[in-house]
Amino acid sequence: MRSPRLAALELRRFGRGRLPRAALVALLLLPLLYGALYLWSFWDPYSRLDRIPVALVNEDRGATAGGEKITAGDDITESLRDSKVFDWHEVSSAEARAGVEDGRYYLSLTMPADFSRRIASSSGDSPETSALQVRTDDANNYIVGQISRTVFGEVRRAASTKASRSFLDKIFVSFSDIHGATAKAADGADDLNGGIGKAEQGSKDLADGLGDAKDGSGKLAKGLKKLDKGADSLQDGSRKVADGTQKLADKVNGVADALGPFVKDNEKTIGDTAQLVADSSKVIHDNLETLVKAAPVAATGAHTASDTLHAVYKARCETPVLPDPACPDLKKAEDAADDVAKVADDVDTLVADQDGDLKTLRTNLTALQKQAQSLADDAPHLSEDLDDAVSRVNALNTGAAKVAEGAKKINTALGKAKTGSVNLDEGVGKLETGAQDLNGGMFKLSDGSGKLADGLHEGVGRIPDYDARQRDARTAVMADPVQLASHDQHKAPNYGTGFAPYFIPLSLWVGAMVAYMLIAPMNRRALAAGAPAWRIALAGWLPVVAVGVLQTTALMAVLHWAIGLEMARAAGTVGFLFLVAACFAALVQWLNARFGAAGRILVLALLMLQLTSAGGTYPVQTSPGFFNAVHPWLPMSYVVEALRRLISGGGLGPVWQACAVLVAFTAGALVLTALSARRRQVWTLDRLHPELSL
Repeated sequence: MRSPRLAALELRRFGRGRLPRAALVALLLLPLLYGALYLWSFWDPYSRLDRIPVALVNEDRGATAGGEKITAGDDITESLRDSKVFDWHEVSSAEARAGVEDGRYYLSLTMPADFSRRIASSSGDSPETSALQVRTDDANNYIVGQISRTVFGEVRRAASTKASRSFLDKIFVSFSDIHGATAKAADGADDLNGGIGKAEQGSKDLADGLGDAKDGSGKLAKGLKKLDKGADSLQDGSRKVADGTQKLADKVNGVADALGPFVKDNEKTIGDTAQLVADSSKVIHDNLETLVKAAPVAATGAHTASDTLHAVYKARCETPVLPDPACPDLKKAEDAADDVAKVADDVDTLVADQDGDLKTLRTNLTALQKQAQSLADDAPHLSEDLDDAVSRVNALNTGAAKVAEGAKKINTALGKAKTGSVNLDEGVGKLETGAQDLNGGMFKLSDGSGKLADGLHEGVGRIPDYDARQRDARTAVMADPVQLASHDQHKAPNYGTGFAPYFIPLSLWVGAMVAYMLIAPMNRRALAAGAPAWRIALAGWLPVVAVGVLQTTALMAVLHWAIGLEMARAAGTVGFLFLVAACFAALVQWLNARFGAAGRILVLALLMLQLTSAGGTYPVQTSPGFFNAVHPWLPMSYVVEALRRLISGGGLGPVWQACAVLVAFTAGALVLTALSARRRQVWTLDRLHPELSL
């Protein structure tokens, strides 16, 4: 009898009564308990986190920073309510602690009283970090604690980003304020530079003008010094002449009648005196000419210096662009120049007012000189001309007195003028030196102000000036500078889809394991008839393969249409699972055929070994070394990897590799089962009296 017919006869046994039929139905639906029921139980647990009761404690008292009220605790509380991540219960700190302790709340989140104050301190002198306080109890549920750490990590990052954005926004506003203030400072520096430039030009003009004034005051001082010296000689000479003529007149008038004999006896003395008068008259005449010429020149020079200083003072001090530090000295120089001009005017006025007298004096001096000379010439015969001489001596005495008085006035005036001109010359010299120093300082100041203006303008260009949109963009980047650019290829839509490649082969293995509890791994009729070993192996394998196909069909139908499993390659997934069912059936058949009752224990042990080393939950690399070592030698490792590609998408390389591995395991298991069948055809004492029977 052929193997397919033997397999059909084996399955036909389940149609002979209600209990066999029920057993077959249970056998077909058993994978649903492991596959569909398990996956359904945690298909998408993250979508139901809002059912988990969590205590929320908001003790934040708020704070004020930059004139604005900060209520970070209230903001986070409102955000958490809107997010509906958990079932939030706002309670006190004590109630939250007690609730986590007794299990009413899985965990608690607390915002301390100084939460906002610490956040606001980031813009002050002593910044402090703030902390959200999370209380968990793994005795309530370990997974919830792990989930909460992820969720609250996001909450912490959001709060930190918001605080950072507020702080950075103030920094960028400060940049704009600094930019505006620097721009104003740059404009002011431009104005300052312009004013200092004008002041520098003015100080140069002042120095040049004071240089000219120094030259004029020097000439004036020299001229007045000569005049003063000549006036001294004039005063001395005229005084002597006046004294001499007075004595002469007194003698002549007192003893005129009695002097006849005396004159006659002293003709030589009279002649000498007359000669002295003639010489003195000549000296006076010559100095009067020098005074007349020098006085107008001195007055003109003094007025020129005074006018120059007045113009400079007016330009620098009365209508300045900026206050001139030399103004006090300029005022002194202007006053001194006015005084000298007045003195020069006095001398000039004196000369001008006495012009008629000077002319008369000059004439009288000429006459006096001639008369004195004549007297000197006539002295030898003076006695003869005594009467005429008396009258002339009286006239000479009168003129000499007038000359002496005028010379005294001229000498006094010229003495004052000389002193004033010397003071003027010294003052103008000091002013010229100060003006030169001022000009040098103003040049340096102008150069420095120009550099200051250039530097401020350059600074304005470097200091950023952000508007509200730019500030918002920059604060967003700087508050959270590194974003996670996540691109999830072949993303599983939910938790159940991600675990389906792990639970589906588990259910098919259990299905094969239970199937061989109802179906003999080797057909007894074929064994009794002495059929070939390979036919016995196929006869025991094919019924379970048929059951596996039905199990796979029922399981995938429920997973897809009832639970919602979406497969990137649905047909490929189902076809591959048929191969998986065939492979698992061959492996379970061999273990049962070879080891008998102990084989069922080995089937369960092999299932546990595959579940722990297949990498269905965590990557196998995270497991201890033993599981990494056995991972590539077990079929479920390849089945899990292939199902991930078939359900979620991706390259088919692991699928073809898994198919090759499953075919190899299937063929190997069938060969081993055939060998076991051949051994079973020989009866031994162990078979007649087994040590263990299940």
